[in-house]
Parts: sequence; C-alpha cells; structure tokens
Amino acid sequence: MPWYSEEQIEEVRSESDIVSVIGKYVRLKRTGSGYTGLCPFHNEKTPSFHVNPARQMYKCFGCGVGGNVLTFVMEYENLTFPEAMEMLAEEAGIDLPRQEMTAQQKQQESIRQTLLEINKKAARYYFALLKSPRGKPGYDYLKKRELTDETILHFGLGYAGQGGGELYQYMKKEGYSDSLLKETGLFKMDERGAYDKFWNRVMFPIMDANNRVIGFGGRVMGDAKPKYLNSPETKIFDKSRNLFGLNYAKRGKRNNMILCEGYMDVIALHQAGFTNAVASLGTAFTEQQANLIRRYTDEVLLTYDSDGAGVKAAMRAIPMLRRAGITAKVIHMEPYKDPDEFIKNMGPEEFEKRIEEAQNSFFFEIEVVKRSYSMSDPEQKTKFIHEIARKLLVFEDKIQRDNYLESVAAMYNIRTEDLRQLVIRYGNQMPTGYREVMEERQQERIRKGKKKETREGINYSYRLLLSWLIEEPSVFSQIKEWILPADFEDGIYRRAAEELYEQLEKGEVEPARIIGHFQEIEEQNKVAAMFQTSFGHELQRDEKQKAITDLVIKIKEYSIEKQAGEITDLNELQKLVRQKKLLQSAVKLHIS
Repeated sequence: MPWYSEEQIEEVRSESDIVSVIGKYVRLKRTGSGYTGLCPFHNEKTPSFHVNPARQMYKCFGCGVGGNVLTFVMEYENLTFPEAMEMLAEEAGIDLPRQEMTAQQKQQESIRQTLLEINKKAARYYFALLKSPRGKPGYDYLKKRELTDETILHFGLGYAGQGGGELYQYMKKEGYSDSLLKETGLFKMDERGAYDKFWNRVMFPIMDANNRVIGFGGRVMGDAKPKYLNSPETKIFDKSRNLFGLNYAKRGKRNNMILCEGYMDVIALHQAGFTNAVASLGTAFTEQQANLIRRYTDEVLLTYDSDGAGVKAAMRAIPMLRRAGITAKVIHMEPYKDPDEFIKNMGPEEFEKRIEEAQNSFFFEIEVVKRSYSMSDPEQKTKFIHEIARKLLVFEDKIQRDNYLESVAAMYNIRTEDLRQLVIRYGNQMPTGYREVMEERQQERIRKGKKKETREGINYSYRLLLSWLIEEPSVFSQIKEWILPADFEDGIYRRAAEELYEQLEKGEVEPARIIGHFQEIEEQNKVAAMFQTSFGHELQRDEKQKAITDLVIKIKEYSIEKQAGEITDLNELQKLVRQKKLLQSAVKLHIS
C-alpha cells in the first residue's frame, strides 16, 4: 500500500476544488457565500447539506457528516484513503509518485489489511454457506426468529458448518499462511493441527463504523456451551471500542441511540424500523463505548434484559454514560425479557410507546436501590434515605441536584429539608481542600446567577472559538494571551486547537488541511462541525466584542475549574480560585 507525505496530501486537496468535486454528485445551489443541496448520506426533503468554498469544507446539519474533499470521496465512493488520493490526483492531473513506508510501517499495515481481507472473505463464506443446503440448520433458526431474507442480507448473517475445518481449508486454498490465519482469531492451532474456532453456529459479522468486518459473533445451534462465542481481540478488533450495529445506527434519523445487550435484539429492532439500536460485543459496557456513542448522540435509551443480570448491567452502564455527558433513560419491557421478545409479541407501535414512557435513569437507579430495603422497617428505610442522599452527590450542578432532590423526596414521602441536610452532610465529608474549592465555586455561581458549564456547553464554546479564529484570524494575537491549546480538554478539541494555533502563528488559515490530519471518518466529521459553528445570527461590532470576550472568559474559567479538580494542594487550589476571580476584570478584547 502506498504512503503519501503531508505535502502530497495537501497538494491533492488544494488542487481539488470541493464545490466542483461535490457538484458531480450533488445538485448544489448558491446560497450567500456557500452552497446547499440535499445530503447524499441520508434521505431528506429540505436541503441541510452545506459546502463552504472559502474553507473547502462540507457539513450536513441533518445527519452530522462533514469534512474536506478527501473525506467526501472516501465516504461517497466507499474508498480507502489511498484510493481517494489516487482518484482525485488523476482528476486534477497530478503525478502522484508513491513513497514507500518504512519496513515496520509496511509490515504492520500489510498485516492489518490482510486481516480485514480475510474477515471479509470469511463473512462471504459464512453467508454463502447459510444459503446452501448445508446451511439449513442456521437458516431455519433465523427464520424461526422471524428474520426476513432482506434483514439476513442487510446484516450479512451466515452459518459456520459442522465440519470444524471447512473455513480453514477454504482459506488455505486462497493462499493464506497459517501465521496470518492464526492472527485472525478465526482458527485454533495446536500440535494436532488447525481447526475452525466457529462451527455449527449462526454467524454475526461485527463491523466497525466504516463498514469493515473486524470480527464475528457466533450463536450455537443446540444446547452446547458457550451459547454465544465471539472473536478474540486482534490487531483490528478491540471489543471495548466498538459496538454492534453502529455502522448503521450512526446513519439513523433519530436523535438518540438504543443500547441493547445482544445481537438479536439489535437486529430485531432494526427490522422493526428502530435503526438506531446498538449492542456491546459480548462483554460488559465500557467507558470507551460510552465515549464512542457520544460522538453521535447525547441521549441513550437502555433496553437491557429485565432479569437480574440485565438490571446489574444497566446499573453499571448508567454512571459511565453520565460521565460521558450522555443522558440515559430506561425502557421497560415487562412482561417480556428483551426487545426481541417484546417486538414479536407487542409490535413496533407498542415499543414506540415504551420509548415515550422511558424512565429517567437516576430514578431507575433509586428504584433498584430500594429493592434492597424493607420500607416497613424504620431502620431499613433510614438506610435507604441515606443512600439516596449519597447518590444525589453525583450532580455537581446545584440547580440540577435540587431538582432531583425535590422529585425524589416527593416520590418516597421524605421531607425535602431533611433530605437536603443529609446531602449537605455527606457533601461535607469530601476530602479537605476539595470542599473549600467546591464551596468557593458555589458562592460564585450564586452571586453571578450562573450554572456550571455542562460538557456540551463547553464543547459548544470550544467550537465557537475555533470557528471565530478561522473567520477572524486578526483576533488571534489577543486571544492567545488568555487561551492556549492546553486550555482545551484532552482529545479531539485540543488536537484541533493545536493544529489551528500552529497555522495562525504562521499567518495561514486552512481548516480543510487540519481535517486531513485526523484518521477516522467520525473524527473528521466532528472537526468539520467544530470549524463551522456560529451564533446563528449576525452580530454588530459591540456585540461581537462582548460575545468573544465572554467566550474567552467561559473557556478559561472551565479550564481553571478542571485544574482545580485535579489538584490536592490547598494553596494551589486557592491560587486558581483567585485567578478565576480576576478574569472578569482582566480580559479586555478589542474587535475591529
């Protein structure tokens, strides 16, 4: 596979006008300084797809996709990055000499590509076998589960034969070495020989967000154990960082995602029209999966099984989702165990009603906690109320905590003031130093009438500031005195800020070039959105000056608060608090 230098990538990007390229696929209409059209990546009747020729970027405000010209070609034509480079270079008349990777780069990339190739062939093999006479056990099972042929094809479901070595023999005929086949996790190899890991199982190809087969799940036919078997982790498959069905759910028209336990739940929901369903991959839900979901939505509906194990799984997932800045609700499916059973017995319309009636996740947590106590026993009831008070401390924002406190008090017939005093008591048991800073923050919030900045709120502020710097680079010299890339939270925002600051220091602004420095399509979409954020209306000079000043103060305050939460030295904490107090009077920006 070729490797291209940054200079080559930039040459191809800069010589490929985004309006001309996208105009070959989408009917664009001039609107102000840009162009609009119907998004080619999702169905819509009103144009929400925007192309910005000045920034050489596109963005759909309907489904969220965005990027530069290379991103568009990769997404629309389903090409790899090198393939998109070659296509655009040829159209632009650019000679693109291939630069070889280092030996180590070449070896690792070759292995990754070969593993993807083997997995793709394995998926096709399993699918072909399912449709053959020898695949009848698997096909009959799927039809018994009421899956249509269209759904089977859509998810690429297959069957692993009963021989135990059929896939291995097929792959050997295709010319793959044992060392590579072992890397796939599809085979077992020992002194007795090589065997298929999956046999007599219905097969579920696991795809990443870019529709590449990275692993498999297999459901055994009969009563053998384990019932479900999944691919082990490989160079291309990390269970904790992927979700089954995400490649389809990310294109869904709904503004939330449904989180399930199993593959069949996801498939049943998609078949019923709920194409925003995903599931973890045979393991407990992880922080990484929560952060992955956060790229696409800020609301998740939990549909874990209604049995004890499902409730425990939900109780583990809810705090992770909360930490990722995601609002969670719980869909109750009683008297049925899971979404698959519910859909079969009650139908999509009733499931839609259950979605509308989904329970607030915090109330669900309290309800589950209550099951461990006898409300008729005064001692037990007292312990339950104390546990509620401790749990209310998860809400750092006082207004949010008070709202929940009042609701929970009403639900369980607790005097509001008694519960409030308990919460204060447990709050006062925080480590020395941390409590003082929390109190200082709270006093400032009360005095200024401000709520604490939410994660989405600060992310919006980041996007606004970065977009403003692109739009008005002349303010950079003033802003950099207060805001540095280190003031952005770790991750994609900080990386984008570092790249943009580096450009601005050189006196150049090319946001489309920055997008090309991010490898994953989802990251490129996010950066594209980051660079195309606005207040939504035109501002006069005085309004601009106030808005940008408020923005700088907001971001710096948040940065100081983040630092305060990570420092245990009280003197350092107090310094940060004093620094924060000075911001309002110190930041004075001038916009021409």
